[in-house]
Amino acid sequence: MKLYDTKRREVVEITPLTSGVLKIYACGPTVYRDAHVGNMRTFLLTDLIKRFAQYQGLKVELIQNITDVGHMADDTGLGGIDEGQADTEDRVLAQAKSESSDALAIARKYEQNFHNDLALLNIQPATKYPRASDSIELMIELIKTLIEKNHAYVGQDGSVFFDAKSFESYGVISGNKLDELKPSYRFESKEDSQKRFHADWALWKHASVNRTQLIWETPWGKGYPGWHIECSAMSLKFLGNKIDIHTGGIDLRFPHHEDERAQSNSAVATEVVNHWIHGEHLLFEGKKMSKSSGNVLLVSQVIAEGLDPLAIRLSLMEHRYRSQMDLTWNSINASHKSLNKLREKMQLWSQTPGSVDSNYLQQFESALNEDLDTFKVLQLIRTLEKDESIPAGNKYETILKFDEVLGLNLASEPMKQPEIVITQEIQSLLDERLKARSEKNWKLSDEIRDKLINLGIGLKDSEKGSEVFPL
Repeated sequence: MKLYDTKRREVVEITPLTSGVLKIYACGPTVYRDAHVGNMRTFLLTDLIKRFAQYQGLKVELIQNITDVGHMADDTGLGGIDEGQADTEDRVLAQAKSESSDALAIARKYEQNFHNDLALLNIQPATKYPRASDSIELMIELIKTLIEKNHAYVGQDGSVFFDAKSFESYGVISGNKLDELKPSYRFESKEDSQKRFHADWALWKHASVNRTQLIWETPWGKGYPGWHIECSAMSLKFLGNKIDIHTGGIDLRFPHHEDERAQSNSAVATEVVNHWIHGEHLLFEGKKMSKSSGNVLLVSQVIAEGLDPLAIRLSLMEHRYRSQMDLTWNSINASHKSLNKLREKMQLWSQTPGSVDSNYLQQFESALNEDLDTFKVLQLIRTLEKDESIPAGNKYETILKFDEVLGLNLASEPMKQPEIVITQEIQSLLDERLKARSEKNWKLSDEIRDKLINLGIGLKDSEKGSEVFPL
């Protein structure tokens, strides 16, 4: 297959470094909250690469990390966070405080939610999901190696920093040059004052007396890892010094992947990752998904609307992975209906014996070979549906073959909407809400909506009125 390599800035052919085996490292979630659909787009990219590689007969070794410590809320890799702020800025610790819970309990809860969401989107499990908190010894040994090779140094308080100037090719992934990087607005912090150069970053951070969780004893004192060193340690441990593909969202290109490459290559004196593959940003209803914008979309919210979660998967594949995409409720609803219609046809076609159509299969493979053109594949399916020259059984077998990569469960039965029993109580609430909306009493309308949700009734409002559906 051919994919767009961010470092090379061109579409390149992917040839496994070890014959018959494709090694992939995928940046996983920071488990302080539920992963949103924008995160899932990146995880879907990795899944499509894995599925197509398996389709082509390769064995895939996929490692995806779980970050449960060390990812700071303002982790730019440039500038620092002062000692007083550092203990409250770790994302997992901050969430644990807000939920009045133990940090690792919080991490395990959201880690499990992450695996549940992957399953709902039919994303195949990785070979292994190493946790940062279980890999501390790996990080310590890697940091020791970097110090010994003069790529890292110990600060006054026991924090350890990577010497960015010691790595000559820094910036080749993102295009950023060290001599052009400016200090962040927080550069005057205590951590920064220990750096030899403002673009150096912390491999290990000294823990203040205020930090009581997620700290470990090291040769440099008690502390916790920097975010970037985690991926280097885990990828080198579980995939070795030669990795075929490293995936992640485009937002990780700098500084995370740039720093990770510098650490890994410096430690083993070779180019560790052969290809860097990044997925583009996902907008939702025209805006970047963010908590501050109030438009973060979760898989659970789509299910709560009575929609098949695989409608998300189908919607995401309507665009190429490296094109920015604007997901909307309308597109998810349309994908839900398309899935049901195609599954109905597949149920009908399955009743007639058939075989895979070689012409359509060749077009399918060609589209995926050219930088995972899933949009072209979905168009191909629509053409095949209407092609009267292809027997029903052949349509079934051909699309079933496509689904080995698409992962849409197209041979399953259409999703049935459960019947709604409108009780007198529910009808009264619906009438009351209709009246409130006609009077533009939106506060009362929302309150009634919440009551109906508690009764298992969902609502979709439009210019034509309100449609009810079961939750």
